Amino acid sequence: MSAAAPFDPRAAAGSQPLRCTVNGAAVERAVEPRLLLSDFLRHDLGLTGTHVGCEHGVCGACTVLVDGEAVRSCLLLAVQADGLAIETVESLAPGSAELHPLQEAFRAHHALQCGFCTPGILMTMVAFLAEHSAPTEAEVRLALAGNLCRCTGYQNIVDAVLAAARSRRER
Repeated sequence: MSAAAPFDPRAAAGSQPLRCTVNGAAVERAVEPRLLLSDFLRHDLGLTGTHVGCEHGVCGACTVLVDGEAVRSCLLLAVQADGLAIETVESLAPGSAELHPLQEAFRAHHALQCGFCTPGILMTMVAFLAEHSAPTEAEVRLALAGNLCRCTGYQNIVDAVLAAARSRRER
């Protein structure tokens, strides 16, 4: 009697092809139709900067950019990203010794504590600042409304986003 092949849930479910760009690199994989984008990024690609909190789209920790728009990756199936460009928090820093201007502003303004929410907030604010070059404090607070942070009280996050916007305008 021969040993049975290990169970592969993707084969059993009928995998589907997924072709997309993740952080500028072409990705081609066969994925289970019900695989969440957040799980694909974390488990299949090893991009653990995308955090999974509530798994209901409420906390914002899993926010990534899909074709430039902030999207909750726990609410999107990986197969729905076929043909699209995905950016995770790992794409922000231009090099290992350099931070993205928004990350630098977060560091300078002490805008994080435990850091669990930070990747989702950063990705939300990258998309927000792409459309709002001179936001008001009220606009930043409204844009942050979909991201939960239990540590900071948000003021330093708001200050950091406003500083990053100012810095961007001055360049």
